[in-house]
Amino acid sequence: MDISIVVPVYNEEASVEPLYKAIVNALDPLQFEYEIILIDDGSSDKTFENASKLAEKDYKLKVVKLKKNYGQTTGLHAGFQEAKGRIVVTMDGIYKMIRPI
Repeated sequence: MDISIVVPVYNEEASVEPLYKAIVNALDPLQFEYEIILIDDGSSDKTFENASKLAEKDYKLKVVKLKKNYGQTTGLHAGFQEAKGRIVVTMDGIYKMIRPI
């Protein structure tokens, strides 16, 4: 495994799919072996369910659910424990669509 992308997410049910697609679109052309690890930090919305549906279709995506909201540092630590890549990249989970002017 070349690269592990670790992303803690919290209450991002609407943005988890665009975030996932943006990561895949950026990494697929590079031809590295990679995995994406989304850490649901105790979300109270459908973040975990939406991410899990994506993971059912893509073996490169792993979703970990924390029991409660522990914060970004604990979310990152959980992701590091799951990561298999030689290189680990961290990202914030917030993904906002930016409309061109």
